[in-house]
Amino acid sequence: MTDLTKYRNIGIFAHVDAGKTTTTERILKLTGQIHKTGEVHDGESTTDFMEQEAERGITIQSAAVSCFWKDHRFNVIDTPGHVDFTVEVYRSLKVLDGGIGVFCGSGGVEPQSETNWRYANDSKVARIIFVNKLDRMGADFFTVTDQIKKVLGATPVHMTLPIGREDDFVGVVDVLERKAYVWDDSGLPENYEVKDVPEDMVDLVEEYRELMIEAVVDQDDDIMMAYMDGVEPSIEEIKRCIRAGTRTCSFFPTFCGSAFKNKGMQLVLDGVVDYLPSPTEVDPQPLTNPETGEANGKFAIVSADEPLRALAFKIMDDRFGALTFIRIYSGMLKKGDSILNSATGKSERIGRMVEMQANDRNELTSAQAGDIIAIVGMKNVKTGHTLCDPKHECTLEPMIFPEPVISIAVAPKDKGGSEKMGIAIGKMVAEDPTFQVETDEETGETILKGMGELHLDIKVDILKRTYGVDLMVGKPQVAYRETITKAVEDSYTHKKQSGGSGQFGKIDYRIKPGEPNSGFTFKSSVVGGNVPKEYWPAIEKGFGGMMNTGVLAGFPVLDVEIELYDGAFHAVDSSALAFEIAARGAFRQTMPKAGAQLLEPIMAVDVFTPDDHVGDVIGDLNRRRGMIKDQQAGLTGVRIKADVPLSEMFGYIGTLRTMTSGRGQFSMEFSHYSPCPMNVAEKVIAEQKERNAKK
Repeated sequence: MTDLTKYRNIGIFAHVDAGKTTTTERILKLTGQIHKTGEVHDGESTTDFMEQEAERGITIQSAAVSCFWKDHRFNVIDTPGHVDFTVEVYRSLKVLDGGIGVFCGSGGVEPQSETNWRYANDSKVARIIFVNKLDRMGADFFTVTDQIKKVLGATPVHMTLPIGREDDFVGVVDVLERKAYVWDDSGLPENYEVKDVPEDMVDLVEEYRELMIEAVVDQDDDIMMAYMDGVEPSIEEIKRCIRAGTRTCSFFPTFCGSAFKNKGMQLVLDGVVDYLPSPTEVDPQPLTNPETGEANGKFAIVSADEPLRALAFKIMDDRFGALTFIRIYSGMLKKGDSILNSATGKSERIGRMVEMQANDRNELTSAQAGDIIAIVGMKNVKTGHTLCDPKHECTLEPMIFPEPVISIAVAPKDKGGSEKMGIAIGKMVAEDPTFQVETDEETGETILKGMGELHLDIKVDILKRTYGVDLMVGKPQVAYRETITKAVEDSYTHKKQSGGSGQFGKIDYRIKPGEPNSGFTFKSSVVGGNVPKEYWPAIEKGFGGMMNTGVLAGFPVLDVEIELYDGAFHAVDSSALAFEIAARGAFRQTMPKAGAQLLEPIMAVDVFTPDDHVGDVIGDLNRRRGMIKDQQAGLTGVRIKADVPLSEMFGYIGTLRTMTSGRGQFSMEFSHYSPCPMNVAEKVIAEQKERNAKK
């Protein structure tokens, strides 16, 4: 049995280009010297092993690697920074105990680091901060830590301070131990000397050391009282306080360095060991009631002696077959065991278990609570399913994924491609819960849905290269919705008489606009048995089934409240089916009277632009019907936050790059649905009707 206190399950997350993958790479390089199982591959980035990742220089899917540092085992997950792939960050955070938030020394707190930070706050994941790229032009450690305070509302505790700036950045000072670590120009991580703090930094180090102690001593009353009486705590006591505060996210130990130049990384790894929690120290995962999905007051206690409870957080198809990544929260798992998938109610036998080394793997015979491993060849497991001991069925808190906001129609270029495409898309949908596919029954078109243009672009590219399916791609389509604006009271009777018993159902109902984001709600206030209780579910089903196709252009309907307040039934002719048909007819009859309205998806857009192009960018966003919400001046430019309709954002990256001479960046994520202006709505409805007519 391994000692769980020596485990660290950590993720590395940040904005695009802040240096996550390079940081992961350096961690592997450093830990490779004491790695138990063999050489860590040098050279090209280990975790970005997809062709698309190598080409574009971005991370698309999170990759898991295991390594060792100072007798501690690290399971590291490198996550993507791109907003279109935030689901990868979200699901990685769900199974991690701690994280390293990487920030660029010159870019500071960028849009995606904000989103990821918010996700980590929601998941209550303990983090340390690493300010990277301090060797770059314009890099300033203290400006970035100020931004972390202002923009993220987080409290950084400075553990290291930089020696020198930009090209003169040579090393870091360990504030706690009052030691300077200085690297030579060889670029090798091991070529450093430990020296005394440079004379010109002594006062600065003492100032930040005092600030650190003041920030952390309130984690322990005895230490705080002694400190107030003038007794400085020992280094061990300070570390204990930092560890306690990091676990509760009261503050975040902050390190600095340059991953690319191999400076300062050892102290970050020591920080992971010293301050991030082991699996036994985080709050145990709540178990939920499978019927309602609500917490039932029980937890998956992290111990190898408990029944098995594990969460499948990622499915990946690679050259060795289908891999299911799981985090084991409690219990043991051995090769040959039978386990139950509580979501499907089916049992599966564990064939091969592997420990992942990004794209390589090491065979395992057993794993235990705290481990993150992959199982080869599981059949019916999807992301978010709970795997458990068949004798102790349970369900872990499931994952909730955002709905796709953009779709494209695709068709294979040759006839033989459609079967190949079907199999490939099936595998890809299993891997990525935010990627959905549906077939338009009338036209036979395949519709792919995703989180953004880049997301779908990558999926089409993977289909072409990995699966050899060439596609013809249609124009992107926006996921519009419909709603109503007026309350209407109405009545509908369904009556049909044919030989034998007929059909009869009469309902009196009120339809009114619901609260924003409430979807469809149904209630009944019928008294006196005019519509017997057993028919209410059929009426709800009838109305609910019609919500998928609105009366304006056939888009799904949102935020409608229906109340059944009276009606009538026939002792012989009434049935659940009759009332369900009545509800469908009622929907068709009343929706046009209730002021139907088209809604469009609005995106929260975050644009970064150099100072001299701010006017152009704002003017362009206004032309795109954008509402400017906020402007923030940064180190190297201005960040503009705006709400812009998705339909106006296609191809925006090209325009932005042209306007800002290639220096602008932007990210966007779905914010809410909002009523469509009349002229836009008319155009969309006309196009949709034309499309339906062609079908």
